[in-house]
Amino acid sequence: MKQLRFRLEAGFMRLALAFLRRLGPVAASNLGGAVARTIGPWLPVNRVADRNLRLAMPELDEPARRRVIRGVWDNLGRTVGELPHVAALPRTTRGPGWDVEGEAIMRRLVAHPGPVILVTAHTANWEMMARMGPYFGARMAIFYRASANPLVDRVIVDLRNGIAGGYMGQFPKGAAGARAGMAFLREPGVLGLLVDQKLNDGIPVPFFGHTAMTSSAAATLAFRFNCPVIPAHAVRLGPARFRIVFEEPIIPAPTGDRHADVAALTEQMNGCVERWVRARPEDWLWLHRRWPKETT
Repeated sequence: MKQLRFRLEAGFMRLALAFLRRLGPVAASNLGGAVARTIGPWLPVNRVADRNLRLAMPELDEPARRRVIRGVWDNLGRTVGELPHVAALPRTTRGPGWDVEGEAIMRRLVAHPGPVILVTAHTANWEMMARMGPYFGARMAIFYRASANPLVDRVIVDLRNGIAGGYMGQFPKGAAGARAGMAFLREPGVLGLLVDQKLNDGIPVPFFGHTAMTSSAAATLAFRFNCPVIPAHAVRLGPARFRIVFEEPIIPAPTGDRHADVAALTEQMNGCVERWVRARPEDWLWLHRRWPKETT
């Protein structure tokens, strides 16, 4: 029964992607946004987003929170609608496509003789980051959370490989993925990590003024391999239109206390994500339980 369900889910996903591909990038983005912002606010997970916003941005009143959450659903739906089109979007300052802010920073780091850690978050269409490796001529890989359905996971992995213009290392979270990621970092290349989700076995680090369990993997790897950390994120400018922003790298500065060093660097990364989210709260995925339930 499970195998049948897996096949049905993967088949439906392939059909949906094929349908969205035929629509074109703007129409697919608009359709995804319209469906998600209509249905999403009625789903139980909407209460998670409202609680997160009340906790993180108490200055927002209820109408403001509703507007942000509607924007979150709109962005999520657009992200899904755009998936089959991301690989073909051109670099442009007008219409569907993408542009870069901080290009000189990225080019300088790609020329770095050793590995580089890229940290990002679930903002705008975060899958756009896979375009950056081939554009800058960088050897690139990512850590990702594998789907429970291996057939769906294969569809997603193939989709990202297409976005990256071929093969891109994709290491599922876990022991085997961690070993693969460390092997990747032994040579020059860019390893991307999404650092904005709750991780129960992470470390407690402030985020929007409240303690949040946060993955320390990016900081641990940065100190282990003595490599710079570049904060980068996507900004939505319109339907299927984005700006990718690269910021000045964070250079690990060991003090001799590895535990404290990792915690401090992880907190610095959380600070980057918080700054991005405060600037454009509707671009971020507020729908997961980022803070413990008992946080007030």
